[in-house]
Amino acid sequence: MKNSSIPQCPVARGLDSVGDAWSILVLRDAHAGLTRFDQFRKSLGIVPTMLTKRLKALTEDGLLEKRLYSEKPPREEYILTDAGRDFLPVLMMIGAWAHRHCGGDLARYVDVETGGEIQPIAIDAVTGAKLGTRAMRMAP
Repeated sequence: MKNSSIPQCPVARGLDSVGDAWSILVLRDAHAGLTRFDQFRKSLGIVPTMLTKRLKALTEDGLLEKRLYSEKPPREEYILTDAGRDFLPVLMMIGAWAHRHCGGDLARYVDVETGGEIQPIAIDAVTGAKLGTRAMRMAP
């Protein structure tokens, strides 16, 4: 998907890299510690050809990188890059949105050190205002 409805739109540009559910779920699993093709396939229940395409795209877009973990036979694993690690807050905000609007008995994010539930919010680092509480516009 190459979305050019608004030139230089950061949402459209981001969706070009991770704009399908499989890619987002691969990143979710990578953040949970999965690195190998078979681990992703088992967790997601995805057909191998689709998983291959998603891993290739995420690698080409710089969210994952391949690393050899076995020479005989040659086997590679997929490791989050800085860009991939920077996607964690996006994943958490999608989850927080789902808790508020999708209902059901959904899993919660828990802080490993404290055992307390994590309740992610998005704020503007400059003003400290919670996103969605002030008017905004997109500027070139």
